[in-house]
Amino acid sequence: MVVARVATHLLFLTTPTASTVFPPDRPTWASVPAVPEPTDDQTAEHYFSAAPSGEDRRRPLHVRLDGREVELETSSSVFSSDRLDTGTAVLLDHVPAPPASGPLLDVGCGWGPVALTMALRSAEPTSREVWAVDVNARARALTAANAARLELAGVRALAPEDVPADREVAALWSNPPIRVGKDALHSLLLTWLPRLAPGASAHLVVAKDLGADSLLRWVGEQGAQRGDGRGWTAERTATKKGYRVLRVTR
Repeated sequence: MVVARVATHLLFLTTPTASTVFPPDRPTWASVPAVPEPTDDQTAEHYFSAAPSGEDRRRPLHVRLDGREVELETSSSVFSSDRLDTGTAVLLDHVPAPPASGPLLDVGCGWGPVALTMALRSAEPTSREVWAVDVNARARALTAANAARLELAGVRALAPEDVPADREVAALWSNPPIRVGKDALHSLLLTWLPRLAPGASAHLVVAKDLGADSLLRWVGEQGAQRGDGRGWTAERTATKKGYRVLRVTR
């Protein structure tokens, strides 16, 4: 959700087991102090590298998704590798239930929190088709492994170029990679927003101090200017913990 492919594609051991339930007093993301955003040096590899150079050391990740405590796995060189980051948590608190039919899209899947939640909140979690997109092969491998742990067979971890080109998506949820720079971010959004089916919506979470309001204006302008019948409207639907949730509706 390669450096040479950023402009077009960035828009981006265990045997799998079912989710493990932990004691109710285990801290959730809301009770953990916010962690500062990683530096540019720390973020560069997981945003731009198809094959991160750091050693792939898998480790357990205990996290709360869709109201339940689950045990997943994580590794280095993926976004927010040690926790559910605040922005993604805000997004998941302010999105509607997934539509009843049609593929769902997570752009920039990391270790999988958004894609997994999309499936878990669907009427048929084990079979709901979810496309978890990331340029980072390690992120895709982690998402696939974590989907298997939760028995979510419909979650497919895909490189951007492997997403079916002839299908529209029923919903798009994303914590987009703001720190890649404006040009790459704009290219990412203009690649994926036109994939929305008529009437479908995308929900994006962006930090206010990283340009959420200006991005909202730009997205709205781009949708209004399209002359191909695939335009959209954009609005802010929530603000929490310094983040904005933006809704883009075709």
